[in-house]
Amino acid sequence: MRAQVLHAPAPISTRPLRLEERPEPEPGPDEVRVSVVACACCRTDLHVTEGDLELPRLPVVPGHQVVGVVDVLGERCTRLHVGERVGVPWLHRTDMTCEYCRRGQENLCPSASFTGWTVDGGYADAVTVPEDFAVRLPDGMDDLEVAPLLCAGVIGYRALRRAEVEPGDRVALMGFGASAHLAIQVLHHWDCDVVVMTRGASHQALARELGAAWVGDAADLPPQPCDRAVVFAPAGELVPVALQVIRPGGTVSLAGIHMSTIPAFDYSLLWRERSLRSVANMTRRDADEFMAIAAAAQVRTSFETFALEDANDALAAVAGDRVRGAAVLAM
Repeated sequence: MRAQVLHAPAPISTRPLRLEERPEPEPGPDEVRVSVVACACCRTDLHVTEGDLELPRLPVVPGHQVVGVVDVLGERCTRLHVGERVGVPWLHRTDMTCEYCRRGQENLCPSASFTGWTVDGGYADAVTVPEDFAVRLPDGMDDLEVAPLLCAGVIGYRALRRAEVEPGDRVALMGFGASAHLAIQVLHHWDCDVVVMTRGASHQALARELGAAWVGDAADLPPQPCDRAVVFAPAGELVPVALQVIRPGGTVSLAGIHMSTIPAFDYSLLWRERSLRSVANMTRRDADEFMAIAAAAQVRTSFETFALEDANDALAAVAGDRVRGAAVLAM
């Protein structure tokens, strides 16, 4: 099979992913093999490729927003069947026994493994996944459209929950790429008023098309305070801005797995019970809940397609904010 393999991290401009031929992976007893149809490109894939994240395993195949069809079942698998369409998300496996897993916080499991980071991911023709961690996908969305839901969508949903968004809230989205353009559709489904702060004319235009009540530059303050804010851009300098945006008692959530250094800021920005929360990974419950909401809200994805051979170009486009919505590799 074909796979884009990272042997050593390097700037994406140096094209560090190598297209190689590999044997098809064989599933373990509790795993299934998925024939990959599409894999969306996430900014986290860029952080893996460029070495912003520690890399416990090399070489590694990136990619964790995988859509495909089950073609081989492990001997103990009973939940899925051959020919079923599934998604393979970021969370690959947890120990299911630690204190975090027992509390329903499997996203914090210290023994967790992650697709496209600590195990091989979906920039390939096939991938394996534990049967219990494969995601059933909603009908009515094609493979290319549903792929970004598996991380951009699910993490955006978790970020909204971490920000404690309630129906009717006024919510600021900071950065408007793959995740935010899905989150705004969920917010409209919840009858929220949404303002968007983002750089780039194409991102601002997409925000307007998707019904943002106000659109400004990343550092512009909206005309009214917001109840909640979600920072999607991996830019630490936006955190003090986000705290300026929200009202007393409001909450800011930070959606990225990696962010540049947050500058020092005056305590007055946090005072009066403003809250600042990070988002770490995802749970299977997040994925199931979001897929149901995506179907109910008729969430639609804006995406650009790339061939598997062009994975370096796709990630370069993500790095340069040149993608309108999400970049998706079509196999």
